[in-house]
Amino acid sequence: MAHWDTDFGAEGGLFRRLRAAAGEDWAGYTWHPFVRQLSAGSLPLPAFRHYLIQDYLFLIHFARAKALAVVKGESLQAMRDKAAAVLAILDETKLHLKYCAGWGLSEGDVVATPESAETVSYTRWVIDRGLHGDILDLEIALAPCTVGYGEVALRVLADPARQAEGNAYQSWIDTYADDGYQAMARAAAARIDALGVSHGGDARFGRLAADFAEAARLEQRFWQQGLDFAARGGSSVSGG
Repeated sequence: MAHWDTDFGAEGGLFRRLRAAAGEDWAGYTWHPFVRQLSAGSLPLPAFRHYLIQDYLFLIHFARAKALAVVKGESLQAMRDKAAAVLAILDETKLHLKYCAGWGLSEGDVVATPESAETVSYTRWVIDRGLHGDILDLEIALAPCTVGYGEVALRVLADPARQAEGNAYQSWIDTYADDGYQAMARAAAARIDALGVSHGGDARFGRLAADFAEAARLEQRFWQQGLDFAARGGSSVSGG
């Protein structure tokens, strides 16, 4: 692949150390076959539609995890920031439903679909880490999603095999390549660095690294479910 920017987090900071420790788990997430097929414009439509539905269901629990971050917040400012993030994600669910409609998925179709096993396992794991740990544990569980999608977009843009013209999935790519999203991803990585300093990241690195890698593996499975659905001949809007 062509060069792509990986400057999320500070040199020597906790985020970059966690990313490096995750190794192949991180690479397997950010350059999964699902992502490569998005880049090439060759992803089967049923795979993408299945992903869109489960991503909506994921967002609901992502908002709940952010609400838990209000409770776990280390300062009043952090609580305010996380409360704003909850409202932003709830607004995003409305936008996501509009986006789904553009792919032939009505709101009724989406909300009537049950959560897949992959969605359940990922979202409940994140909330469990937050319930049983502190704000750093919770943010470590959340960061691979936020920062990882920013990296995915950069990798796609640098992909020499990318279908730059007429790619049906360009709107999705544009969402995460957007400067606003990229700034949010960098802010999330910087927060991990800051919490690593204030909450003893060095002393806890082994456990934090294990959690970060597990989140990357759960993200891999979240991508994979769409490919598996298409391979089974799935074409309905239900998650079957």
